[in-house]
Amino acid sequence: MRIALGVSYNGSPYHGWQSQPDGNTVQDQLEAALAEFAGTPISTLCAGRTDTGVHGLGQVVHFDTQVERSEISWVRGTNRYLPADIAVQWARVVDTSFHARNQARRRRYAYIVLQSAVRPSIEAGKVGWIFTALDGPAMQAAAHYLLGEHDFSSFRAAACQSITPIKTITAIHISATPLRHQHPPASDSERAIASCYWRFEFEANAFLHHMIRNIMGCLIMVGQGHKRPEWIKEVIAARSRDAAAPTFSPHGLYFLGPRYDTHWQLPTSCALEDFLPGSSQF
Repeated sequence: MRIALGVSYNGSPYHGWQSQPDGNTVQDQLEAALAEFAGTPISTLCAGRTDTGVHGLGQVVHFDTQVERSEISWVRGTNRYLPADIAVQWARVVDTSFHARNQARRRRYAYIVLQSAVRPSIEAGKVGWIFTALDGPAMQAAAHYLLGEHDFSSFRAAACQSITPIKTITAIHISATPLRHQHPPASDSERAIASCYWRFEFEANAFLHHMIRNIMGCLIMVGQGHKRPEWIKEVIAARSRDAAAPTFSPHGLYFLGPRYDTHWQLPTSCALEDFLPGSSQF
């Protein structure tokens, strides 16, 4: 039978999703736990690989097995052998034609940025950080140029293995959640910036390696006033990584999960999305 799992994880301690010789990846940890529970080796395939430091809230994987267990047993039994920062959220028996990667129609990510004069502490590794005020309308205007089908070569990492740089972004939402307790100015002559969490949400049919982090670098430059929103059109047209901003930190990036056709009857959202500041626009 074929089993689909929803998996969440804190990506900070791991070298990304994909299995590596050192074994310190989310896939390695999940497959080791599944093998312990099932009593036999199990190989998984995911909806979307994540990089070192990137978190997953609604990752979806599938695997084939002859071991028969109830759906809730796959959840609780696998979690028994997983480290505390990785957890299976749900399990479903699916038809053998289901493919976690190939059947995903869209993929969703969120990036959380702390705007504050003081760097994060408790949120270290969970948010990006900027210590200057950002212009929300300017960033949203810039994001408009990214919507639709484009050649995203300017936002593509050199190590990207995608067959084509042409992808379709269907939605980008940007919102800010003010902090109730603001940092006071460092001195009487300084004015503290308003502290808030910025939430950037992206939805596309697929993403290139480092595509969101490279887009984030450009949006932040626009938000800081270093570039005009129309600059994004020039970056896209250049089709060169040199035309875009430096790659932004991975620390605030979350894979919210894929979208599948409704006939697969898989969960469409994850309760952990409520853990992130702000409310989801998807």
